[in-house]
Amino acid sequence: MKLPNGYGSVVKLSGKRRKPYIVRKTVGWHYDKEKDKQVQDFIIVGYAVTRAEGLQMLADYNNNPFDSRAAKMTFAEVYEEWSKRKYSTISNSNVKGYTASYNSCSSLHKKVFKDLKLVDLQTIIDTCGKNYPTLRKIKVLFNQLYDYALKNDICNKDYSSFVDIIQYKERNPNKYDRNKFSKDEITTIWTMKDDKYYQIILMLLYNGVRISEFLDLKKENVHLDEQYFDVISSKTENGIRKVPIADKVLPFYKNWYNSHPTCAYLLHTEDGKHFQYRNYYDSYFKPLVEQLNINRTPHCCRHTCISMLAEANVNQTIIKKIVGHSGAMTLTEKVYTHFDIKELIDAINKI
Repeated sequence: MKLPNGYGSVVKLSGKRRKPYIVRKTVGWHYDKEKDKQVQDFIIVGYAVTRAEGLQMLADYNNNPFDSRAAKMTFAEVYEEWSKRKYSTISNSNVKGYTASYNSCSSLHKKVFKDLKLVDLQTIIDTCGKNYPTLRKIKVLFNQLYDYALKNDICNKDYSSFVDIIQYKERNPNKYDRNKFSKDEITTIWTMKDDKYYQIILMLLYNGVRISEFLDLKKENVHLDEQYFDVISSKTENGIRKVPIADKVLPFYKNWYNSHPTCAYLLHTEDGKHFQYRNYYDSYFKPLVEQLNINRTPHCCRHTCISMLAEANVNQTIIKKIVGHSGAMTLTEKVYTHFDIKELIDAINKI
């Protein structure tokens, strides 16, 4: 059947090919000196396995024309263009999260974005072996990329909304039990207070900070005389705050502050290097708690501190100020509550 003029064409290519039919459309003409005649300029809409599939592809294109350059963009190219706009507007921790999610999708990187189907996305979720929180981040990346692709006519359908991660909610391969330390466990850790690495665990239990915030804490932001330190980089806006140092752990801060004069960080390795999380967790925290038959993570220290403050009847707004809860403070609390450091120290000393 002859197609209408200007509609486009589906032509079978020679040789053995997985998709032998080329779908193309004339977009103009130019003069060919060698042939001494006008010849057509084509855009390639795509390639198809069968002629029927090619005709459907051509019909879809005519109903909803797209930018042929954009239509050839790979998953990696879409990510690159999206990230140029996105990363300048978000925190470094969020950038790291998106980058890790992207790296988990390596099998998609070279695939043409508009040719991706639900099965391609779901396969990443089903085979990457990540825990539920990480799968949720991967799905958020899919959502973001499809939103960008739809707005820029790179694809016509959003498959990301159909990706299923709920089935893995209760089957996290790396799931941690993040319960608080018991009173007996805390008492046991106090018996080891002369060991400087157990001191770090006690400091965490009585400051409520995120482990990343504590490992990144520089001495220039620690004020021993005033008995507080500044968190200047955090995953949330509320995380930028002053954190009081409890009387009972103040000597530990002083010990670490003076333990390596040339190191810029409060906490450090034996040779004065900045602690990376994985190094600290694998080589220090985990062996130390296991030695005491305690099954906890660094995040449990934060959870425990919050619980102890609540049990000591500390004002909820003060608790939020100390631990920097994301999104926890109301507008009234943000505008009208200005606790000085003494009030925060008095609060932390109640536990």
